[in-house]
Amino acid sequence: MAALPPGSTIGILGGGQLGRMLAVAAAQLGYRCHIYAPPGDNVACDVGAAYTVAEYDDLAALKAFADACDVVTFEFENVPVPPLETITGLVPVYPPLKALEVAQDRAAEKNFVRALGGKTAEFALAEDESALPAAIDAVGMPCILKTIRFGYDGKGQARITARGDIAGAWERTGSQPVIAEAMVAFDAEYSVILVRGQDGEIRFWDSPRNLHVGGILATSTLPAGALVERQQQDARALAAAVASALDYVGVFTAEFFASAQGPVFNEIAPRVHNSGHWTIEGAATSQFENHIRAICGLPLGATDTVAERVEMENLIGDDGDRFEQILSDPAASLHLYGKAEARPGRKIGHVTRLYR
Repeated sequence: MAALPPGSTIGILGGGQLGRMLAVAAAQLGYRCHIYAPPGDNVACDVGAAYTVAEYDDLAALKAFADACDVVTFEFENVPVPPLETITGLVPVYPPLKALEVAQDRAAEKNFVRALGGKTAEFALAEDESALPAAIDAVGMPCILKTIRFGYDGKGQARITARGDIAGAWERTGSQPVIAEAMVAFDAEYSVILVRGQDGEIRFWDSPRNLHVGGILATSTLPAGALVERQQQDARALAAAVASALDYVGVFTAEFFASAQGPVFNEIAPRVHNSGHWTIEGAATSQFENHIRAICGLPLGATDTVAERVEMENLIGDDGDRFEQILSDPAASLHLYGKAEARPGRKIGHVTRLYR
């Protein structure tokens, strides 16, 4: 595919903050963005050139959206795949739908990675509550129940430490198919964020050390520490193998646990990722700009880290009330997403601090 010229329209499925930051990066390169999202607080629409508010299974609206775009991408991986198959012949779609299919099913995702030589936590599938005891026996306790589909930011998960927890855990995960996953002994969590172009070229950003609180990413920091840095090469090799096997185009993220036995794969995200927000100020080219470059067939940008130390902090709930304090810090760059309501547990912005 020839490079998409500036002035073309990029369609973005999903209306959240990732779409918002993609649209900003696209505008800097001279592209227009058309946002497609169901009704809701779609903050990406504030910065897009056009938007469609409709359900993902509205085939007429999807077709009109595709006809208005020169390329389509995602900011949200839980978009239903079957309706999207109706537009793949109308407009190029990156990343391919296969990446969504794998990422939307935790069991399929782990088996896909295992087939490529990756190490994952032990897991067992439970299609219904009656299958839970056997699945838990297979992995041992303590363990974590995770919904097969549609879990993020700690949602759709429940920890089990005793038999008496099973019934309550099944209810907390929505009484739907789950995997029971063994607990992993680890020293750090980190992510491998890469961009893969249409020609197969891959570039990596440095891996940040990620700290989660209540299942939600709190901070991503660089340097990530000696253990993560020793394991980064092997983790990168696996992430690149997964992206290549999917014929992936765009930014791709794989999350890992740093353990005494080496990198243990956790999950993939077929999109730009929260742990890569630091790249806006902290890297030569941000994850958002490089995603736009990749899906438009442009040369990829350099991914070098530009500061000795970088910290990205998520702003959650009423953290945004500290905006004046944050703006008084000369090391800080503030990003607020324009969300209408600052609910507990909701990401409403982030701040990146560079130390040179």
